[in-house]
Amino acid sequence: MNKLILTLLTISLITVGCDTKKADHKLATEINELKDSLHIQEDTTAQREAFNEVTLNKEFENVAGDKVSFENLIAKHHGKPIVIDVWASWCPDCIKGFPALKKLQQQYPETVYVFLSLDKTKDKWIEAIDKYELQGEHYYLNEKMKDEFGQSIQLDWIPRYIVVDSQGKIALKKAIVADDPILIDILDKLQP
Repeated sequence: MNKLILTLLTISLITVGCDTKKADHKLATEINELKDSLHIQEDTTAQREAFNEVTLNKEFENVAGDKVSFENLIAKHHGKPIVIDVWASWCPDCIKGFPALKKLQQQYPETVYVFLSLDKTKDKWIEAIDKYELQGEHYYLNEKMKDEFGQSIQLDWIPRYIVVDSQGKIALKKAIVADDPILIDILDKLQP
């Protein structure tokens, strides 16, 4: 019983003491090692959550200037897992995360990679795609993080990585680094 109380206290301190805005791969790994040592497992096979109506109805603009709803963007890739990267060119953590994301793309080439930009201008968005050689599908939304779309996905930090399963359901709602061990574990399980 004392071990259980100590374990719960340790997890509480980790949760309260962690500033998710400064989390990195090392911290994520340490937390997962602690969960493993305590035999705490995340149920990734449970009923998966669907995106809400606000999210599904939000319209993004592609590089050609065409509008596409989030719902159609997801439906277009039915049958394949999707990694969504919500980012902006002004975000230093987004830029620092691109090498890990590119490694992820090499490791999981059958996965679709969708970049949703919250850039301040379309010009900056297009310029950053070229500058950082980002491979995948690119969409732009002229909103800030705390606007309607951000609220609909509970966006509190970018980059935000969301993993969508082959049926269009949310397999992972939030990761802030592309090499997050939970994200990688979920992608392993979603591969055909």
